[in-house]
Amino acid sequence: MSSIFSKIVAGEIPCFKVAETEDFLAFLDVFPLRKGHTLIIPKKEVDYIFDLDDETYAGLHMFSKIVAKAVKEAVPCKRIGTAVIGLEVPHTHIHLVPINHVADIDFSQEKMKFEHEEMMEIASSIRACLK
Repeated sequence: MSSIFSKIVAGEIPCFKVAETEDFLAFLDVFPLRKGHTLIIPKKEVDYIFDLDDETYAGLHMFSKIVAKAVKEAVPCKRIGTAVIGLEVPHTHIHLVPINHVADIDFSQEKMKFEHEEMMEIASSIRACLK
């Protein structure tokens, strides 16, 4: 069964796309912890990050690094926190979360909500910072 992320990759479900390559996709989390919270996924559906082949695993992290730098430039913060939890969606993904404090990346806290137009603006501002 396809995950929600595989449906996003296939274009069956829309997303606020930040960046894309042949193998990877970055898009805004629709239930963000912070403004600019971005998800990085391999297009190939693999549930558990440590089951990825070495090339995909390394590529996912290199792609995350490029996107993280753009997120940090677009969304003022001290750091981009990263997390791999992998329990909520059976498709490998890395969370990139703009943080100023450790508590900013606490997944038990209430998620933020942004209007569609603001999500589009956030994604656009991150895309504009990609190098």
